[in-house]
Amino acid sequence: MAASPGALRRAGNEEFRRGQYGPAAALYTRALEQLEASGDAAAEERSVLLANRAACHLKDGACSLCVADCSSALELVPFGIKPLLRRAAAYEALERYALAYVDYKTALQVDCSVQAAHDGVNRMTKALLEKDGVNWRQKLPPIPTVPVSAQTRWSVPSPGAPGANTPPATAPQGKPDQTAAGMERARTLKEEGNELVKKGNHKRAVEKYTESLKLNQECATYTNRALCYLTLKQYKEAAQDCTEALKLDPKNVKALYRRAQAFKELKDYKSSIADIKSLLKTEPKNTAALRLLQELNRA
Repeated sequence: MAASPGALRRAGNEEFRRGQYGPAAALYTRALEQLEASGDAAAEERSVLLANRAACHLKDGACSLCVADCSSALELVPFGIKPLLRRAAAYEALERYALAYVDYKTALQVDCSVQAAHDGVNRMTKALLEKDGVNWRQKLPPIPTVPVSAQTRWSVPSPGAPGANTPPATAPQGKPDQTAAGMERARTLKEEGNELVKKGNHKRAVEKYTESLKLNQECATYTNRALCYLTLKQYKEAAQDCTEALKLDPKNVKALYRRAQAFKELKDYKSSIADIKSLLKTEPKNTAALRLLQELNRA
């Protein structure tokens, strides 16, 4: 009697744990072949097997095969966190930084507490800035909007899951309007703010970001508003926004850098240096941060 797809998957997982990525991929392939016949009913199981096989490809350095399997997994079950992160890692290895950036950002919409995605966004931001210059964002493909139904950031972890007793880092703390419409409106307002920044209208942009934050307290909105406050020479407000952003994402490079800039202008050199040193732990080669540190050491 042939082994069931479930048994093949478990055997594949065992091989993967032992570092036998080729044999693991072969077992996942056999399970997938058995499921092909059953069509949509097994969409979820097929998606998991494809994401698992993608992990084997990624470990073996077969990045294009990893991308293909993750894309198939995401067609079956959109916005799966594992295929998104694995595809992002494969794109990064293939130096397709814009596509990696989009996947990491999408993963953060699904679950904003995933540190690997925050780190990936920071790395891709840096790589794209170096590659395409300050206007790198204009060359990005669109970032899909994740429906609230696919967002796991407030789901309750199953008992026995790691961290089951600790709420996610960004659980809603008395947050206002967390409805789908509220989230959507917040995103629109943030994008309007971004457009105003591009036009150099920082004052109006602050208003848009403020409205957006009333609906959804998002790290990027705080760092964007902080940038406007820096430009408007409102350094205390800039530092405050960066502090709020760092509560949501403690290693956020933009928040650390902009707060360091604000502290420097407020002549709080000690705090400024502390922020730059924290930033350099995450990104030791960040040229802007190294330059600021030199200036601070001379101050």
